[in-house]
Amino acid sequence: MSAISISNLNSSSFLLTGFPGLEAYYLWLSIPFSSVYAMVFLGNCMVLHVIRTESSLHQPMFYFLAMLALTDLCVGMSTVHTVLGILWGFIQEISLDSCIAQSYFIHGLSFMESSVLLAMAFDRYIAICNPLRYSSILTNDKIMKIGMVILCRSFLLIPPVIIRLKFLSYCRPHVLSHSFCLQQDVIRIACSDIRFNSFYGLFLVVSTLLLDAVLIIISYVMILRAVLAIASQEERLKSLQTCVSHICAVLVFYIPIIGLTMVHRFGKHLSPLVHVLMGNIYIIFPPLMNPIIYSIKTQQIRKRVQKLFY
Repeated sequence: MSAISISNLNSSSFLLTGFPGLEAYYLWLSIPFSSVYAMVFLGNCMVLHVIRTESSLHQPMFYFLAMLALTDLCVGMSTVHTVLGILWGFIQEISLDSCIAQSYFIHGLSFMESSVLLAMAFDRYIAICNPLRYSSILTNDKIMKIGMVILCRSFLLIPPVIIRLKFLSYCRPHVLSHSFCLQQDVIRIACSDIRFNSFYGLFLVVSTLLLDAVLIIISYVMILRAVLAIASQEERLKSLQTCVSHICAVLVFYIPIIGLTMVHRFGKHLSPLVHVLMGNIYIIFPPLMNPIIYSIKTQQIRKRVQKLFY
């Protein structure tokens, strides 16, 4: 079936990879994947609804959480049509233009989530290290400016590397290794000079994901120093508990990225199924887990969610 599909592809289309070796079980696999995507949409919409309707949650911390939930919602929307389309048998290939658009949104939203997590780390740093000036530093106006900077940083730096995909020639088999388009996956099958994409892509990763991770670590080192200076152990625990949700969100975001990078870099001998699974974990896991983490670990959100259901 794959050979037939590959031979029928035109020069501007790519074959998406579902789950190699599990084609006979696609209908059954579609059930858990549909459930996961439904949980992603419902969970993040619930968080947005609770923050919007509860005036007591109109605070900087929850504004940043709303940005995170909105980003996660968009991540799910950017991939659901190809992932479920393959499992339901509606989609086997994707045009170059659609692939470029999907790649742009996936990478842009990934950078945006990293930036929002950094902003949330800054929020926790101000709240713990400079609590008396918290409301004067993080005003609504400044939060709007931070949001605009995050948006510009996430989506205005990517076009040079994404647009260039349109002008590359692809002479190798047009088979992608995931159920969606990633820039590093597309250039793998290009025959043109890809040095610009490689170097500029590395620059983007270093200047966004890696820089954000380093700044988040630095902020928590400073938070830890401030917390250890508190005399009361009870107050120490209370201060640290406000950071638990954010730390979990950071781990949920960065661990799949590291795993996918390792698989792409060192896992060429691994089964294609491993690549597909890591790609789907990278896309689906953070949007699925973040609403659960904040609903369980954040008291204000948990109470409003319980109130919503009961």
